[in-house]
Formats: sequence, structure tokens, C-alpha cells
Amino acid sequence: MTSTYYQIVKDLQKRSFANIYLFYGEEPYYIDELSDYLTDHVLTDAEKDFNQTVLYGRDSTTAQVVNSSKQFPMVGERQLVVLREAQDIDLKKEENLNILISYINRPQQSTVLVICHKYKAPPAKLLKALVASDKAVTIESKRKYENEMPAWIATQVKSSGYSISDKAAIMLVEFLGTNLEKINNELSKLYINHPKSKVITEDVIELYIGISKDYNIFEFQKALAKKNVLKVNQIAHHFALNPNENSIFKTIPMLFTFFSKVLLMHSLTDKSESSIMSKAKLTPYNKQDYFDAYRNYNAKKVQDIIGWLRECNVRALGIDNYSADQGELLRELVFKIVH
Repeated sequence: MTSTYYQIVKDLQKRSFANIYLFYGEEPYYIDELSDYLTDHVLTDAEKDFNQTVLYGRDSTTAQVVNSSKQFPMVGERQLVVLREAQDIDLKKEENLNILISYINRPQQSTVLVICHKYKAPPAKLLKALVASDKAVTIESKRKYENEMPAWIATQVKSSGYSISDKAAIMLVEFLGTNLEKINNELSKLYINHPKSKVITEDVIELYIGISKDYNIFEFQKALAKKNVLKVNQIAHHFALNPNENSIFKTIPMLFTFFSKVLLMHSLTDKSESSIMSKAKLTPYNKQDYFDAYRNYNAKKVQDIIGWLRECNVRALGIDNYSADQGELLRELVFKIVH
């Protein structure tokens, strides 16, 4: 049967364990979180030496997985078998697949088998068998879209007993992207130094994570959207002086994504705010920047900007460019955009 991350966490906290777990999907964060929780909590430390087996797909066969799962616990009431990187196990052969499905139909009652299948779905036949079984729990870990990230960060922070401002959450997304593990690691380090009674603001992010609240890609996009020439040039100058922290190879993709959405907004026939936000996947956190850019740059100009971004990226790679460094290329790009 299928479940959700939060439902399974509740069940695990009650020490209610299924015989088989399948964690699969594009986002590895939840797969690792859940498998680690089971590894930490199914068995006591004394039981782990006797009753815990960890296998890896690249080095294992389905027969080995099933044979390990059929064993009885040496001490205690259950054993734990974890198959990590299950996407690397050979499931293309029907006989290998059938060995695993046969076990799913009649699992060992004293075994908890955890299958971690990252980055993609397992074979349809295997997934169907697991979903149909009342002895198994399956969870798909879907990759988060950028517009979902601020809300996800706010939820994560709240679950840890803290609170975070909207702008601070957006700064994390702009700086760290949609990598859930990286964001969670940075937040964990921040919690050590920050009291729970105080909101995590952009100043806190700047202090503990090292993201400048005034000179970052978020503020850069905002200034470009508003055509604030002074601010745009100040940030571009800061980026030029700090190329290691503000690489043009990080700036260009973000601007490309930003102006691609602005171009999409121009192409929509329904110009209502609700329609634009839905089709362009905007959030209340960032919609103002996109609508400012939509008003300040017509469709032809946005097409030109996207072309200049591609050209700038090629030149930054050293193609048709013999002397201009990243700072010079960025200043040239900014001049074309705002003038």
C-alpha cells in the first residue's frame, strides 16, 4: 500500500513496523531520512550486531536479498534487512524480478525489509506487487520544484521548533537551489547558534550561512526586474570582486530561469494574475519580481535578454573570448539588459 512521509513517521514513532518498505523516486533526501530512521530505531544497539544486514544493489542479487530476509532473528523479535541503492540491482531479468516478487507475496513476519530505490521508479511489475501487498508500505519521494521550496523550508524549520522569515527562506533557495539535503544541513548548523525564540531573518542567514542579504542573486533579480540601474550595477560590481562566491556560471542559469518565466508570462492569452501565477508556477514569495519584469521588459526585449545570457555563458567558457573576465562579461550583460 502507499503512504506519505508524515504518516510513516507517525507509525514509526509508535514502533508500528511493516514487513517491507519501498522508498523510491527522484528526490533522495526522504529516502535517506526514512531508511536512516529505520536503521536507528527498529533494533536496539545490542540487537544490531546479530540482526541487522545492510546490502548494496551493485554488489547483491535478489536471491541474496531474499535469503537474508528469510532468516530468523538470532536475538529479539525481529531482524532488519536494508537494501541500499536498489536501482543498481539487476532487475531486468524476469527470473530475478520473480524471486523478489515471490518473497513480497509471502514475507518473513519477523523481518523488516527496507528497499531504497533512488532517482527513478522501480520496474512496474515490482511496484504493482508492493502497492497491492498489505504487508508492504511504498512511498514515492518526488523532487521539489523551486516554487515549492520556500514553503518546504518554512515547514522544516517549524518542525524543528524555529521560525523563518519569507525573505530568509527565499535567500536559501536562491543560494542552495532545490537540494533538500544541502538546505537541511545548513539549517542544522544554524540551529546550533540561534535561539528558538527569535525568527531566522536574512541577517541571521548572512551571519551564519554566509549569504549576503544585500548582494545576492535574489536582490540582483529584484533590481533587474525593477530596472534599478544603480542597484544592479552595485551588485554586479560586488559579484565581479567576489567571483568565487558569485560565479557567473551560477548567476547565468538563475537569470535564464527567471527571464524564461517572464517570456512565458508574455505568451499567455489569459493575463489574469491567478492564471499567470498558475501557468508560470509563481509563488506569493516571488511574484512581485516577475510582475515587475513583465511590466518593464516587453516580449522582444526578453527574447534578446535570453539570447545575451546564452552568448555570455559561451564567452565565459572561453569561446570567442580572449580577454574579458567574469566581471567584465557580467557588467557588459547588465548594460545590455537595463539600457
